[in-house]
Amino acid sequence: MLLQTLLGTFMNRHAFPWSIRWMSRYFMLGLVSLGVSLMLGINSGAIAQLDPPPESKPVVLDGQILFQVNSSGAFGAEERAQTVNQKLEVAIELDDPPKIEVGERTKLPIITLNEQHLITVTEADVPPGSTAYNQALEWQATLESALDQARTERSLSYLRWAALVSGIILVITGLIQWGLQHGWRLYIQPALMSQFLPDPEDEDEADQGKPEEDNPSHSNRLLDALLSLPPLLARLGLWTASLLSITRLFPWTRQWSYVVSQSLLSVFTAPSIDLGRNNYSISDMLLLLTSVVMLFILSKIVTDIFRARVLVVTGVNRGAQATIAIIVRYSLVFFGSLALMQIWGIDISSLAILASSLGIGIGFGLQDIAKNFGSGLVLVFERPIQVGDFVEVGEFQGTVEHIGARSTLIRTLDQVSIIVPNSRFLENEVINWSLGNPVSRIRVPVGIAYGSDIEIVRDVFLQAARSHPVVLSTPPPQVFFKGFGDSSLDFEVMVWTAEPSQQIRLKSDLYFAIEALLREHQVEIPFPQRDLHVRSGQLPITLTPQMEQWIQQLMTTTSSNGHAHHPESDRSGDSRT
Repeated sequence: MLLQTLLGTFMNRHAFPWSIRWMSRYFMLGLVSLGVSLMLGINSGAIAQLDPPPESKPVVLDGQILFQVNSSGAFGAEERAQTVNQKLEVAIELDDPPKIEVGERTKLPIITLNEQHLITVTEADVPPGSTAYNQALEWQATLESALDQARTERSLSYLRWAALVSGIILVITGLIQWGLQHGWRLYIQPALMSQFLPDPEDEDEADQGKPEEDNPSHSNRLLDALLSLPPLLARLGLWTASLLSITRLFPWTRQWSYVVSQSLLSVFTAPSIDLGRNNYSISDMLLLLTSVVMLFILSKIVTDIFRARVLVVTGVNRGAQATIAIIVRYSLVFFGSLALMQIWGIDISSLAILASSLGIGIGFGLQDIAKNFGSGLVLVFERPIQVGDFVEVGEFQGTVEHIGARSTLIRTLDQVSIIVPNSRFLENEVINWSLGNPVSRIRVPVGIAYGSDIEIVRDVFLQAARSHPVVLSTPPPQVFFKGFGDSSLDFEVMVWTAEPSQQIRLKSDLYFAIEALLREHQVEIPFPQRDLHVRSGQLPITLTPQMEQWIQQLMTTTSSNGHAHHPESDRSGDSRT
């Protein structure tokens, strides 16, 4: 919120059509990228300073490097350093404080520990501009300070303090991880997603609902997987740094921290990637990747400014503005990438192997992505559809909001965003109601009952069509007698409109008006009718003579019983027998 307030103070919201929130996301992403670049640069410089000459070995006490020793005569640097390290570890465990003194032997200064020889300072250990005796005094001060610190760190009071600091480090690490997760999810990840997926241009469209039923494609899942790696690596690096900091607090674990740190530094700083004539380390490639991400962000910002400040003033339509903006952005990314590779000394011809590997990958697993990307280029340059066109793709109707490299965003009449792969616009039939001329003809079929006055019906249809504000007067509305239906006289009202996206509402309004006028003129709208004819005749059932005789006897018996129980039936003239 503070960042948005500051940006709102320095920028006029009406002058910039994009949202302040989106600008703050890009700004924060740029700051993070710049911070990573600075950290990598500082670490590279510090590592370069700490790297000793190949013939030097460090004297280490509790994981802290005290100084470097070189080879001298028959004694190698590693042997001299290992001897000093062993004697220092023994001196720490003694009850009495160690005593460090500087003496002289064979015209060379020596350093003694508890009156025992520790190391002889030779000319090979002296840096330019100094003397062996001065170097011995410096090492004496360093050893005394390191031994005092080692004895202090083994006291009970220090261990309690170190445990408290360790707990504080863990709590701070947890808070930083929580802040990084929320910052990535709210600011950085949406900004990165906007580089590859279509995003609404203004704040109102950005706040509307996303598609409720959308099966993500393989490329979306691949992009989600790639974007989940940076926060995972950030958490891993954060907790690694936290644990290394904790191990540095305790003298027994500081050596482990030193070994792990040196291993990690060697992994990230050792040249391990060969591109052409140059070798690059992992840290160099991370810095290059950060620069590429910043290039994408800057190209997005420059393109938005160019579109808002230049293209809007020219008065070109929305589709042409989107096409020009896409071409400008891709051009900035392409030439910027070439410039970055030249700055880093990467020979472009050395990328031939990478390009061939990428081609094999596209042939096996990225066919759809390559097809959609090529279709996106065709849509940008051929322009069969443009931003702002009202199109019909399959069962969906909507307005084109964004044409990206891989997919196109269509906003339906229900204000639902549909992400359609670009290849679908070239492989299937697409109805573009706005291509060339947005004026379109709408058909409204109506059925009238038989016996109605068709002249009155025709006048009613024309009156309803001419009274609607969206219907154009030129070309004029027309009424066509389509034919005689099963239950009605079939007519079709044809009107012209310059707003094809409103055709559903236009048809509904015309039906309302036609129904009211027909009711006013007492013209009926029929419903389907069917005539049912029933024919009587002899059932196709044949009985055997025995069965007919048995039925006749049964009927005679029933009739006799009826006369016996109902004698009044004779007076009524019963003739059932």
